[in-house]
Amino acid sequence: MDARDILIRPLITERTTELMAEGKYVFVVAKAANKIEISKAVSDIFKVKVESVNTVNVLGKVKRMGRSIGKRSDYKKAIVKLAAGETIEFFEA
Repeated sequence: MDARDILIRPLITERTTELMAEGKYVFVVAKAANKIEISKAVSDIFKVKVESVNTVNVLGKVKRMGRSIGKRSDYKKAIVKLAAGETIEFFEA
């Protein structure tokens, strides 16, 4: 799997922006990706040193629109902790 296929998009919420102060960045990643592949993808794309990776499988919520019921997609997110002094310029805006 290519590094750009592993990292789908960054996940930016209030909580994840608070984690950025601690050097942790959150990404939505491919469901089949493991921690080693995610670590290599982040270090290759952003040229940073990764200290650790935690992953979470998030189940999609069941939502209703009137009488019909649907479900949001399941996804996998990765919380990537960078080495001390490392930052990703993509998030600095």
